[in-house]
Amino acid sequence: MATISGLFIYPIKSLGGIELDSVLVTDRGLQYDRRWMLVDANGRFLTQREHPVMALLQVGLGADHLLVFHKHHPEEAIQIPLDLTNGIELSVTIWDDTVQALLVDKNLDNWFSRQLGINCSLVYMPDSSRREVDSRYASQKEITSFSDAYPMLLIGQASLDDLNTRLASPVPMNRFRPNIVVEGWEAYEEDSIGSFQAGAIKFTAVKPCARCVLTTINQETGEKGKDPLKTLASYRTQNNKVLFGQNLVHIGSGYLEKGMNIISF
Repeated sequence: MATISGLFIYPIKSLGGIELDSVLVTDRGLQYDRRWMLVDANGRFLTQREHPVMALLQVGLGADHLLVFHKHHPEEAIQIPLDLTNGIELSVTIWDDTVQALLVDKNLDNWFSRQLGINCSLVYMPDSSRREVDSRYASQKEITSFSDAYPMLLIGQASLDDLNTRLASPVPMNRFRPNIVVEGWEAYEEDSIGSFQAGAIKFTAVKPCARCVLTTINQETGEKGKDPLKTLASYRTQNNKVLFGQNLVHIGSGYLEKGMNIISF
């Protein structure tokens, strides 16, 4: 029987993730996942692709706030309220999408700019902002947050295990930033899983995830290498894209928990 072995959220896009034992699934993905994002002076999203130093900022989840700190200087932590209902609105751009967001706090902008050496601002996606997934892969006009494109990403643990047998130095799952990790499938079984259910929620794997240079960034040091992307490209390339993991859309809401059974259909 396949089960959920890992649940992860990344509240601030491209910063450190948080592993949870249980998490609420909302209409746009896991609760708090990528609801915040750093943008440049033009409102364009920032990621580790261009700024690997972002890997060094870790995020924690408190009762009513996010805690953010530099991994090398944890004493310089800041808090970000979870509940933001008003603020200065601005248009922000993520890939080809432009959506409305709220500026969080100018003092926080100064902190992030100083930590990263980048002039940037922190924005939040309010419930009123609706970003639809690609209509070619949507069935009910599903929405997402500041994720790259879809509400959730799934990877089978056996797939990473297989990849690591091919690498000189194994890599952890955090290189791939999944939301859901599944144990009990064969390596790459998620490629053909189609639809499945966990608890009261039905999921559909709509599109393989094309991987980029972010996978080559060590999440503890911010250093960039060639693997695992180089090795993945040698056996997981289709139509000039390196594929690893599956993007999900879903129907329903409720909690996911570690150890929960995955029922395929």
